[in-house]
Amino acid sequence: MPRLVSRLVLSALIAAASPLAASASTLVFCSEGMPETISPPLATTTTGINAGRQIFDYLIDVKPGTTELIPSLAQSWTISDDGLVYTFKLREGVEFHSSRIFTPTRTMNADDVLFSLNRQLQPDHPFHNVPGGSFPYFDDTGMSDLLKSVEKVDDNTVRMTLTRPDATFLANLALPLSAIMSAEYADALLAQGHPELLDLEPVGTGYFAFLDLTPDVAIRYRAFEQHWRGPPAVDTLVFSITPNASVRLTKLTVGECHVTAFPDPADVETIMTNPDLELLQQEGYNVGYLAMNVTKPPFDDARVRRAVAMAIDKKSIIDAVYRGSGVAAVNPLPPASWAYNEEIEDYPYDPDAAWALLADAGHAEGFETDLWYIPVSRPYSPNGKRIAEMIAADLDRIGIRVHLVTKEWGDYRTSLQDGEHTMALYGWTGDNPDPDNFLNILLGCRSAIKGGNNVAKWCDPDYDALVTEATLVTDIGKRAALYRQAQVIAHDKAPWVPIAHSVVFMAKRRNVKGYVMDPLDRHIFGEVRLSDD
Repeated sequence: MPRLVSRLVLSALIAAASPLAASASTLVFCSEGMPETISPPLATTTTGINAGRQIFDYLIDVKPGTTELIPSLAQSWTISDDGLVYTFKLREGVEFHSSRIFTPTRTMNADDVLFSLNRQLQPDHPFHNVPGGSFPYFDDTGMSDLLKSVEKVDDNTVRMTLTRPDATFLANLALPLSAIMSAEYADALLAQGHPELLDLEPVGTGYFAFLDLTPDVAIRYRAFEQHWRGPPAVDTLVFSITPNASVRLTKLTVGECHVTAFPDPADVETIMTNPDLELLQQEGYNVGYLAMNVTKPPFDDARVRRAVAMAIDKKSIIDAVYRGSGVAAVNPLPPASWAYNEEIEDYPYDPDAAWALLADAGHAEGFETDLWYIPVSRPYSPNGKRIAEMIAADLDRIGIRVHLVTKEWGDYRTSLQDGEHTMALYGWTGDNPDPDNFLNILLGCRSAIKGGNNVAKWCDPDYDALVTEATLVTDIGKRAALYRQAQVIAHDKAPWVPIAHSVVFMAKRRNVKGYVMDPLDRHIFGEVRLSDD
């Protein structure tokens, strides 16, 4: 098990990090929830991804504040004429972290890349089943079918051979599935009989090394002085786990946090009028939605799903909950995507038509169902319970009697991916700029399995053929046309009711310098510093 510090000691460390009290070398981030993991290959939420990305570098990265792909641990690459072979030149001299139980004896090389990817690819790999054999991003992006082999050419060169051309391949290597782990550390853990520590006490090459974790309280990291981009500007980083948005704002106001995630839109004016604080905002690359589990009656009937879509008053929800920070969603893709279909018209808010459609489907008297709501604030869902209550009231008007359900965030996510729900509020922030990251991962057949991110469990062969074909062509115009056709099918079959795309807010103290908001909701602290102002 990971080394834990006591809650009392850790609380004292967090308090000592206050700019009102203390060490300018400790940066405290008020995180919106307890991550499901700090190991990137196992992560499924931005909460978990952000906790893990402090420790790891990926093969390919996205330039902070943009959606531009840039080299990272893969310094350069070439692609064969047939699009099947990618040859990566690795960055030399990249150091791994040391830990309480491990001291590296070499720098990163091709063996580490092979270990990190083959662990996910090969069922017989000694570390494949250590966490249970589930690697969400690897599985949902279809890497298990796409990657034919990952081979070492020499210490600084890796060759990856695909089973078919795929226009999304490089973008998907900017996902957590390409976080590079230490093969040497893994060998040491096997020899010690503790392979589980690979994910519980991870060792990477990132700006910060993992120190310790107290569940539901905090995660601590120390600066990695040997990072290949240069050392971080702070000595210690603390993720203070604070699910309640009001509590996060209080901690920020009194100086217990330096940066806070996702303040409530209702608190925007309070932040803007506080001279010690600064509000950051940008258009989000996200969508919040209501998913209907199509494997469970009566939501196996598209007429019922369309009735639900017409019964929900999105405008009232956006006015009451998003407070001017959201726009009504029509499609699964955010409008900023190059493949967004502007010609699709949203279902009108029309309770009478919804009731008539429900009666046509054989439910003139309505029915009872459950509605799960998100227990933490997210950019695409600032107040999940309030949204659920408003939807429940709307559905009651057409005879659908709703029982509200929620769980702790980690359990909530797992339950939805396993298909326990009937209706559920969920959402997504893009991990990379490719439309596949929304349309395939969230609604494609390969992720409709138990544990997949397609929580509607909807698998439409015509839709799936379009989003699959879109990965096989490189012409962006042709790809966009295919994705636009797919959005028409998703709209007609209505496995979701898209609710909103939101503006994303962050808040920080004014003495925090160098923090850049990111359209993919990544929190990047390697170059953040605290001034004496």
